[in-house]
Amino acid sequence: MSERRRFVRIEFHAKTELTQGPFTWPVKLLDLSLKGLLIEKPEPWLGNPEETFVADIHLSNEVEVRMEVLLAHDDHGHLGFVCKHIDLDSIAHLRRLVELNLPDNGELERELAALIQI
Repeated sequence: MSERRRFVRIEFHAKTELTQGPFTWPVKLLDLSLKGLLIEKPEPWLGNPEETFVADIHLSNEVEVRMEVLLAHDDHGHLGFVCKHIDLDSIAHLRRLVELNLPDNGELERELAALIQI
């Protein structure tokens, strides 16, 4: 695991779309953290790595996590994104999802402390 990675990734599958300008790609979500997400690279891939994307992760019919993300890496058919902006409702839903998938609350507190330090 990379020394730079401070956030636990949660393997999670949910209906997810990635949007940039006029392009929208339905994508396969592989994992999620408080600071980003990993997806399978869609085909055809026309995304501009220099511009912001919007990721919409549908947790249920009523609950969605929406974040503005930047491409952090593109390797081996996977795209990794880092979150640049997330609204309060989305971060609350994401926090709860992470909380439910971590083995102990101490880990969640470390995750949140690392998020605040960025």
